[in-house]
This record gives sequence, C-alpha cells and structure tokens, in this order.
Amino acid sequence: MAQEDVFKKLVAHCKEYGFVFQSSEIYDGLSAVYDYAQLGVELKNNIKKYWWDSMVKLHENVVGIDSAIFMHPTIWKASGHVDAFNDPLIDNKDSKKRYRADVLIEDLMAKYEAKMDKEVAKAKKKFGESFDEEQFRATNPRVKANKEKMDAVHKRFVDALDKNDLDELKQIIIDNEIACPISGTKNWTDVRQFNLMFSTEMGSTADGSSKIFLRPETAQGIFVNYLNVQKTGRMKIPFGIAQIGKAFRNEIVARQFIFRMREFEQMELQFFVRPGEEMKWFDKWKETRMSWHKALGFDDDKYRFHDHDKLAHYANAATDVEFKFPFGFKEVEGIHSRTDFDLSQHQEFSGKKIQYFDPELNKSYVPYVVETSIGVDRMFLQIMSEAYAEEKIEKEDGKTDERVVLRLPAALAPIKLAVMPLTKKDGLPEKAREIINDLKFDFNCQYDEKDSIGKRYRRQDAIGTPFCVTVDHQSLEDNTVTIRHRDTMEQERIEISKLAEILDSHVSMKSLFKKLK
Repeated sequence: MAQEDVFKKLVAHCKEYGFVFQSSEIYDGLSAVYDYAQLGVELKNNIKKYWWDSMVKLHENVVGIDSAIFMHPTIWKASGHVDAFNDPLIDNKDSKKRYRADVLIEDLMAKYEAKMDKEVAKAKKKFGESFDEEQFRATNPRVKANKEKMDAVHKRFVDALDKNDLDELKQIIIDNEIACPISGTKNWTDVRQFNLMFSTEMGSTADGSSKIFLRPETAQGIFVNYLNVQKTGRMKIPFGIAQIGKAFRNEIVARQFIFRMREFEQMELQFFVRPGEEMKWFDKWKETRMSWHKALGFDDDKYRFHDHDKLAHYANAATDVEFKFPFGFKEVEGIHSRTDFDLSQHQEFSGKKIQYFDPELNKSYVPYVVETSIGVDRMFLQIMSEAYAEEKIEKEDGKTDERVVLRLPAALAPIKLAVMPLTKKDGLPEKAREIINDLKFDFNCQYDEKDSIGKRYRRQDAIGTPFCVTVDHQSLEDNTVTIRHRDTMEQERIEISKLAEILDSHVSMKSLFKKLK
C-alpha cells in the first residue's frame, strides 16, 4: 500500500477511534486547527509526562516553569520576531493557492533523494547480504545523476537563503519546472515575506488598548524569567529551565494533518552554560535527545540528524532530529546553540542587568544557551504513524482475518488495561469491576462488556491497549484471569493478585527511563 494511502487511513483512524477531531467540525471546521479527543488527550498527556519527567525529574540541574502566553510586546521586538519571523511565500496564479517557496524546493530535493533510495532498495534486494550501499551510491549512474541534480539545487537554495534573495528562490522554482500540485501549471507570482505572528488588542477601550502578540514560541517566556529562576532556585551554571506550552503561528501553508498547525504545543528546554562551553553541551544534548527518541523502541533507521542549511540570526549551531513519516523525513525536534543573543537582547531592551556571577571564575557574564525544542503534536503524529499497522491473521479453520492494531509504546498508551467479563451475568461483571477498582489508582483501565470477546479484542487493538483481561466463571472459583498481550495476541492464565506487578513492569514510565543515556 502506498504511504499516502496509509497516512489517509491513519487520519481517518484518529477520528473514528477518538484521538483527534477537526476543530469546530459542526461549523465545517477551522483550517489547520484540531482538537484532541478522549483517547488523544491521554496519549498527548503521556508524551508530555515522558518528556517532563525525563528533563526535570532525571536532571538535578533542570527545573520547570509555566510562563504566560501574553507577554510585553517589546519582548518580540527584542527577540527579532517582529522584524524577522517570516516565511517566503509564492502564489500560483491559476489555482490561486499559496505555498512556501522554501518548502517547494525542499520537496524537489526530497524527490531526488527518494529516487536514489528507490535504486538502492532495488539493488539491496537483488544482491542481498553482499550489497555494499556506499559503493553503489558512489558508482551507480542513476544515483550519481540524481545526486548531482540535488546537490546543484541545494547549493543555490542555501546561497539564496543566506542572502535572503527572494528573486533567486523564485528562479530556482522556475528553472526546475516546479509545478503547482493543484493546477499543474508553473505560472508563479514573485516570492514575498509574510510575518507569522498573530496579534490582538489588550485593553478595555479601543483608544486605550495596546497591540500584543500570541507567542510564536515558548522560549522567550523562559529567557525573561531566567534571572528570577536562577536567584530564587539558587541555580548554579550549567542549569536548565523546561517548559511545556501553547504557541501560535499564522501558517499560510498548513498541511499534513497535525504536522503543521496554527495552534500547537511545544516542549522546550533552555540550558544555560558558560560562554565557550556551548558546543560541548550542544553535542551532549544531541546525544541525550536522540536517546530519548530511540527509547520508544522504533527502528533506529527511522531517525537522523539534519544540520541546518541556514542558521537563525541567534544561533551558531543548529540541527534537527528528523523522523521518517509516511510523507518522508521531517523535523520533530530542533537542537540549537543560541549563543547569548536572547539574554543580551532582553538586557539591552529592558535596561535591566541579566547576568550571572560565576564564583569559580570570579566574574559576571551573560550565559550562553543550548536549546532543545520539540513539538508535542508532531511527536504525537510520529508515534501514531509508526504504531499504526494492518495485519492478516491465520485462524484455526485455515481462513485469514484482519486486524488494525496500534503498537503504541506501552508506557504511552491511553488505556493500559481493558477488563472484560465473558458474559453480562453470573457475577462476572461484578468481579471485573472489582479488578478495575483495585487497579485504577495506578493504571488507566477500561471496562468493556459489549459484543463478543473477539470484537472487544479488535477494538482494544485499534486504540493501542497493551493488555486485555477476560473474567470468566473460573475466575470466581480460583481468582485467576486470562491476560492477552496486544502485540503477540498470546494469552496466559494468571492470578489476579499478580496483575498490578505485571502491568507495572510493562507500562510504567520507568521502563522508558531505564533505557536513557
């Protein structure tokens, strides 16, 4: 099945089973805005807990804050967002659709890369274990030709970004005959910049109101609170401040479901270090963050680092953790060395001294900052897209059946255990409720008595529940139940008293934390 079709099925699955709804759907929806449904919010909260505890609980020198969405408008002037937070946009004159010029060019390069990967995959299948991928990429004429084309586009693209040359961005699109996906034509407007910040008015009257912004990132709330946290927490450099919160960007080209939205949630860490030591910590956090991703158990080849072609005005190093979605490798997390830009800017614009006195060096300085920033929504989509699977199952009568299963990491699954009475009578529902009442303080459990056991299993598979327990008449006699494992569908008879221990060993966050470096 084509990856595009798999992605469409995933989007439909998210709605059908209560993970994600289109916002304001009864009013025909609001573009690029989504609501997390009853299961989606549980998964999202578990993702946030995994991140928060791995940052704050597991690091003695990291603390958390929750800053306001509304902030003084001068903050965004100091940070550069008022003047420089722009996307290069281009319109197709025939379809009237608007696109990001840089994304059109990046998609072109991705097509060249996909062609190369296709040739490599065919050769790997043909030659088996004797296949030398590095030599093949260096010698195969078709791979080399596509590599040369991609490198030529990439060089022009990077040069245009460095010079902020909008005319050259358009010329790259024209020279490579990039067509509008809707109209199929190459009838483009000029490229122009568009600021992404939402603005509103604060004040009781029109005359007395002031223009403020919905924050486009959560980082600035950390920077302006840096000194408060450092002093009240008696923090010693190096130390970090973590935050989870909503951010807002007026994305003109929002696409790919919840991958790019106008209202989204970020998990950010700003780590304050001595000037000159930022690259050591940049490399350290790269390793730490990749370990966090890989602890979820997905294949290592699904991840890669991608260094930025153009550094932001505040950075001296930047890389992305990219994950292979059904629509290709895309960023899920950014790791940046932000130098002392932010704190220095706020020191200048506020007129307040924002420095740290280092007792070991016996001097004051503005700290440098290493940032890790991950999108909760992209992380949610990454986990869902990798967990979603359609399987054929051999039945005892020789026929095949199908099931849709979400192989969610057990620690993140919305429901940890489904408890099912075999029938709705003979005291079985009461026994099932007794089990849930004993476990619900530690685990999110669900009671399910509707339909046959087989259908109930399929329903729990589809929402990613790691374990199902069936209560039958034997349970009333010897306090044992049948426990079924989602991934293998294996069943075993266990004592009810051992359920909590089994669940804790498989679904606790500890199982993830122990894998972290």
